[in-house]
Amino acid sequence: QVQLVESGGGLVQAGGSLRLSCVASGNIFSISAMGWYRQAPGKQRELVATITSSGNRAYAESVKGRFTISRENAKNTVDMQMQMNSLKPEDTAVYYCKVSKFPRDYWGQGTQVTVSS
Repeated sequence: QVQLVESGGGLVQAGGSLRLSCVASGNIFSISAMGWYRQAPGKQRELVATITSSGNRAYAESVKGRFTISRENAKNTVDMQMQMNSLKPEDTAVYYCKVSKFPRDYWGQGTQVTVSS
C-alpha cells in the first residue's frame, strides 16, 4: 500500500503563485509515474502534469510555462511538488496527486486551489 498526503492549496489572486506537495509513503519501492490532476466543478478530471521515475516531465498545454512538476526521492518517502505561477481563475479546481505502482494507481485526498480575478 502507498499512502499519499497532499498540502499547499489555498486562495490566491490572479497572477499569484502556489506550491502543491504530495508525499508518498509506505510501499514506495518501484513507484513509476506520478502526476497531478484537477477537477473543476461540473467538469471531468483532467491531467495537469506528470513526472516519471527517470524524471521525464509532461504538461497539459494550458499550464505549460506556468507550472513546474518535480519529485524528490528519500529513503522512506517520495515528495512530489508542483510550483504554480501566473495563476488564472480557470486554474480553480480540486487538485489530486496520483501515483502509479503496478498493478494499480493511488490517489491523494485532493486539495482546493481557488484563484480570484
